[in-house]
Amino acid sequence: MNEGEARREEIAANLDDVRKRIGEACAAAGRDASQITLIAVSKTFPPSDVRHLAALGVTDVAENRDQEARPKATETSDLSLTWHFVGQLQTNKARSVAGYADVVQSVDRVKLVGALSSAAVRSERTLRCLVQVSLDEAEDRGGAAPDDVPELADAIAAAEGLELKGVMAVAPLGADSLPAFQRLAEVAAGLRDAHPEADVMSAGMSGDLEQAIACGATHLRIGTALLGGRRAIVR
Repeated sequence: MNEGEARREEIAANLDDVRKRIGEACAAAGRDASQITLIAVSKTFPPSDVRHLAALGVTDVAENRDQEARPKATETSDLSLTWHFVGQLQTNKARSVAGYADVVQSVDRVKLVGALSSAAVRSERTLRCLVQVSLDEAEDRGGAAPDDVPELADAIAAAEGLELKGVMAVAPLGADSLPAFQRLAEVAAGLRDAHPEADVMSAGMSGDLEQAIACGATHLRIGTALLGGRRAIVR
């Protein structure tokens, strides 16, 4: 068995484990696993891993840094993938991200809405957007305060080239994820009241996917459990 085959087997085994966890969590929550979209976070891993994931049926991939995401998306452009941008996004990177991302999950301020709208129109693309909600006081992690979500959502919904799809959040570091995801579920429900089509709740990563599913998450962002500990990109 060569290195590429061994790596694919490793990823396949990890994917089986993750899908089993999702299935068990959904059963415990009285939900159908078909309601969950698994997004593979491929940061620091090579395009070859993205190809392995695609061959195994994973079609949603996420990155959090434009300088890594852009070339990786280009190199795998022959695959039918949905690319999610999940990191903090500066307005001067909006045009680049709009060129390859299908979903921007980290929209957290009105100024960024304008930049993404202009970039989407210029690129003749439609970007699906999630409002990133801050569930703690860590400003360096991004996210809009829950009370600011309605205004930001309205701005996205009204912007040319953008589609409002729901909310995203990262659980606070070092704390129980469950109360944070319960709060996010409340924010998501309020958003759906005003925008029924905005039914995505992106929450949960490798260590807390069960809590996210229990709280109604529709999308999970899984990195370590699929691909292992972070490493330098090698081809």
